[in-house]
Amino acid sequence: MYKKILKSIEHREYPLPKGPWIMMQKWDHLLFMHWPVSPEIMEARLPPGLKLDTYDGDAWITIIPFKVSAMRLRKMPQLPYLGSFLELNVRTYVKHNGISGIYFFSLDASKLHVVIGARMATLPYFYARMEMKKEDSSFYFSSTRKGNESVAFKGSYQPIGAPFYPEKDSLNHWLMERYFLYTYRSGSLFRGDIHHRRWEIQEAKAKLETQAMTPFLPENVLDTKPILHYARSKRALFWMIKKVKDDDKRLPPENL
Repeated sequence: MYKKILKSIEHREYPLPKGPWIMMQKWDHLLFMHWPVSPEIMEARLPPGLKLDTYDGDAWITIIPFKVSAMRLRKMPQLPYLGSFLELNVRTYVKHNGISGIYFFSLDASKLHVVIGARMATLPYFYARMEMKKEDSSFYFSSTRKGNESVAFKGSYQPIGAPFYPEKDSLNHWLMERYFLYTYRSGSLFRGDIHHRRWEIQEAKAKLETQAMTPFLPENVLDTKPILHYARSKRALFWMIKKVKDDDKRLPPENL
């Protein structure tokens, strides 16, 4: 499976990273909720070293509930219990030395071992009580962060329309096709590389009962209707997260 993924590179803006991938995950039943946000609001919430990436002058924030399955380390078998969990991400879009990527404000997960391991790798994971169920064509997803129950999400969603691949240079493509993630901890910037085949998505509709995953934003910033996308599944490969060096700007993208 991973060999076919590695051969599919025509949609990438930059070459694959050097060295072996270290982890594979399968993502299932993803809902992408995209909101435009004032660049001034978002810029003030980025760590040093990152620049805000915008599309037609707008910054964007995206919230994504989904299920992770078939997670395994390279050359290791999948462990049934440990390799499956629910996740809820909050991200925005950034650049570092001209290279577009993602900055995560938070990643909530339903398994404590996932949270502990990811935090060791610098990712801002939080332990949450989560549930996902399917009824007919709809998916119901809820999340309440343990230790801070005010950070919560509850809603339902379903795909509508035929699957499609976002056109290059479109907003959909700009939002979806991202292969570098950035984190910040203890005064240092870190970068992780991922790879997967290009996104095939559908339009979606959703009913949001609770959306309180962005306490760092002013009230009413996300009161507008989001752009909604659904993706049935995606297998992704991950490389080791590494500290960004001061001289990275002198290196070609494939060596970063």
